[in-house]
Amino acid sequence: MKNFVVKTIANAGALAVAVWLLDKITLTGDSTAKKAWTLILVALLFGLVNWLVKPIVKLLSLPFVILTLGLFTLVVNALMLLLTSWLAGKLDLSFHVEGFWTAVLGGLIISIVSWALHVVLPDED
Repeated sequence: MKNFVVKTIANAGALAVAVWLLDKITLTGDSTAKKAWTLILVALLFGLVNWLVKPIVKLLSLPFVILTLGLFTLVVNALMLLLTSWLAGKLDLSFHVEGFWTAVLGGLIISIVSWALHVVLPDED
């Protein structure tokens, strides 16, 4: 359970950095508490998308990943971020990613920040 909480906090932190750095990734809310709550919910949604959908997409795109020496993984990460944005809209969460290239850059930022936070935060159950 502790590992799940740590991963969710790392995802929320990485998403917050992407929102802060990129103008076309937006998170709106009336108050800081509402924004934080939305960020946590979006982090949970992002984790669920990465857990359920990403392995299937990576398996189906394996030839492209091999052909591009792994660079196609950036496209897969962007698609997961766009899917999260779409699902957040359907769930009436105020998180939006505007455009594919913003999603590529956002996915790259989220991957780097998430990796750094996983290195720093404890990783045990």
